[in-house]
Amino acid sequence: MSAEQEKHQVLPTQDVTIDANGAEKPPIEVINDGFEEESSSDDSDFRSISIVTKLKSRFPQWRLAFHVFWGCFFTSWWMSIIIQKKHRSKWLIPTIFWMMMMVRLITFHSRILYVLFGYVTTAWNYCVDILYTKLIPNRTHRILAAAALTVAVILVGTFVPSETEYSKREDRAVSFFGLVVCIAGLYATSKNRSKIQWRTVIGGTLMQFIIALFVLRTKCGYDVFNFISTLARELLGFAKDGVAFLTSTEVSQYGMFFFTVLPAVAFFVAFIHILYYFNIMQWCIRKVANLFFWALKVTGAEAVTASGSPFLGIGESSVLVKDFMPFLTKAEIHQVMTSGFSTISGSVLVGYIGLGLNPQVMVSSCVMSIPASLAISKMRYPETEIPVTSARVDVCENFDEKEGKPKNVLQAFSNGATLGLRIAGLMMIQCMCIIALVALINGILTWFGNFWNIPSLTLELMGSYLLYPVTFLLGTPRSEILPVSKLIAIKVIQNEYNAYSIMLSDEPYKSMSKRAIIIATYALCGFSNLGSMGIQIGVLGALAPKKVKDIAQVIISALISGLLATLTSTAIAGMVMHDLTGFDV
Repeated sequence: MSAEQEKHQVLPTQDVTIDANGAEKPPIEVINDGFEEESSSDDSDFRSISIVTKLKSRFPQWRLAFHVFWGCFFTSWWMSIIIQKKHRSKWLIPTIFWMMMMVRLITFHSRILYVLFGYVTTAWNYCVDILYTKLIPNRTHRILAAAALTVAVILVGTFVPSETEYSKREDRAVSFFGLVVCIAGLYATSKNRSKIQWRTVIGGTLMQFIIALFVLRTKCGYDVFNFISTLARELLGFAKDGVAFLTSTEVSQYGMFFFTVLPAVAFFVAFIHILYYFNIMQWCIRKVANLFFWALKVTGAEAVTASGSPFLGIGESSVLVKDFMPFLTKAEIHQVMTSGFSTISGSVLVGYIGLGLNPQVMVSSCVMSIPASLAISKMRYPETEIPVTSARVDVCENFDEKEGKPKNVLQAFSNGATLGLRIAGLMMIQCMCIIALVALINGILTWFGNFWNIPSLTLELMGSYLLYPVTFLLGTPRSEILPVSKLIAIKVIQNEYNAYSIMLSDEPYKSMSKRAIIIATYALCGFSNLGSMGIQIGVLGALAPKKVKDIAQVIISALISGLLATLTSTAIAGMVMHDLTGFDV
């Protein structure tokens, strides 16, 4: 047989097929175009796959045995902590971790938890149906009742606890009044007041308050968020090891942006890609999104991007719904951008914690921004169209569709490191250029100001006085309103990193009271600045080129809404903060 005939031979094992008329169809030719020679580099992958397949076929219960082993391992680990007297006081976090592991392992093989959840859901729907049809059948009355209940909970949680050095009732009253002013202002300036979904507004505000109570008033909440922030600090430590390899151990400990924030950003993005490869990140975001989708009655795209923003950031969270971006309504686009402006990403969070900021405050602010962004956006820009994702929550599985699905975890980590380098470089260049541009404008303003006998006329100075009433309404101590207001102005005009750096290193910010520092930390924890607008337009425009006009029309409103979402979380924190002796500020 010639080489050409051998190349195009028909495999003898192929079956003959019958068409619709009963006639035999010729067998399909499998052409060998030198595939074996070209794919020799993948032979090891094929062999490993075949070995795994053989093991699975020979041991059909391998998955159950594997999960039983890990269940026994984690149970033994948890029991060893409970038994030992010296570790028993630290039972909370290990118990939560053990319960989460056991629930996940059980759900791999049994539907009992889903059945129990189904019974709970049925009971809940039955009670809600009675409430809707018999007790309060009128929709307006239900909204008023829910609003009254929410206000009652907020008032009791705010004013009943005793006063402390850091939490006077008059300061709490100012913070509460600030929250009311914000909601009233959003209602007055709403795009369509008759279309406001009050369930989203009321539920989002109540969620913010409950999260703040959990973190700032309970030891359990403090311990949980302290554990999360400890993981963030440990992650930063691993990034510093990488910096030490490139430079030296001494250089890796510098508190500079280049040696602290940027390496943490790059490493965190690479780490996120590992979680993406194992579908852990998609699973977590999907569960959180389902919670907000059910509780606040928002669309699937809005729930996913709002839930993903604290993990991924201002642009990457939009990738989670990239398949739906061309079909999003204006209100959904507004919400997607608002959720990005209202918080900071997990990678930046890790870097900022390394600067010395209070980790519990930073983490809780990111979590509070999820319901805050939903509530604020739905007041400012209510939905007037019919969204495509109004009845489902979908998370795109591929983080980077250009790269496709990685072949293994090492490729996923490599792709993430490459993306982390691009993001870190983009952050560095944008921060440098924006700060330089602001300095140029300030130089021009100072030159004009000298002729008006105002030698220090700058954008930050003007912004600090414009934002003075806003800072007062947050519940800031009276003598420290102007410094905090100036920090917020620096955050909006430049970026939050520059504001945090000034707060940590310059006077009079270093000498501010604990209450003022906590309020400033909450108020600065967001990407609502002029530079982030460029990122939003670039990312969303690339995902949905036909929506660029809609994006440009609503981006200013989304920027203001994102800032207000961060500030409402700040006002709520000012209402509930109590004993700050355990907070390192």
